Amino acid sequence: MSTDDALFATCWTSAGDAAPDRRDLRSPLPLRDRVEAAAAAGFTGFGILSDDLPAAIDKYGLPGIRALLDDNGITDLELESIPDWWVPDGPRAETSLRVRELMLYIAEVLQPRHLKITPDGQDRPWDAGRWAERFAGLAAQAESVGTRLGIEFFPWSNIKTLHDGLRLVADAGHPAGGIIVDAWHIFRAGTPVEDLATVPVELILGVELDDADPTVVGTMFEDTVHRRRYCGEGTFDLAGMIDALRRAGWAGPWGVEILSDDHIRLPVGEAMRRAGHTARAVLGAG
Repeated sequence: MSTDDALFATCWTSAGDAAPDRRDLRSPLPLRDRVEAAAAAGFTGFGILSDDLPAAIDKYGLPGIRALLDDNGITDLELESIPDWWVPDGPRAETSLRVRELMLYIAEVLQPRHLKITPDGQDRPWDAGRWAERFAGLAAQAESVGTRLGIEFFPWSNIKTLHDGLRLVADAGHPAGGIIVDAWHIFRAGTPVEDLATVPVELILGVELDDADPTVVGTMFEDTVHRRRYCGEGTFDLAGMIDALRRAGWAGPWGVEILSDDHIRLPVGEAMRRAGHTARAVLGAG
């Protein structure tokens, strides 16, 4: 494994008994336990969900969070996510604005690699031009506090594929915008891994590795939340994906995003060790 293959623990990988399909998205684990477990497993990147930030700030303060990350060798931070960022008005927009303002304030202090946002997982009717305008505006705000904005695409959302994500970023036309590439969404959408080799590397803000069984069980969303596998323990061509991304110029860090009923039941230290060990194995083979 090359020295460029640093590992990045996305927020769900260290969250313990938490999942994106619950009403309360917060992790039950103290941030310190999560960061220390990630560091002990060799991760140098760490993700924090916006829902977990208020409690962390109350307990540690922003200087305390920065010191916690520094003391554990965490050099790369991801902040995730801003709900309903595309909604122009109404109660959902008001909630979104409050989260946005908090995230931008925190980003200015903690200086993350990027802010990560997601599409409309309910795939409701949408206006591509308005979305591009909203994305460009948010990217400009991210740039103003010293970071960038990355969108992750989902097969069950309105931004379904790699090429849909790239089209939104191109339409927005802001240099601070880019995409987050998750193995799950590449393979479940049927995107050829060779397509990744042609993506301009400056548009790739993050990469997430994980694995899966050959067939989807339940809905696509249920499968991605409850049945991901550790890297190399499923059927994804992770070696091919890693090779294509390296040819595009990606040199890391490599995110690891494991969401599964089995993973969340493990003690956080064991969960992080297993996530790190299996990711290193596929990076060494890629």
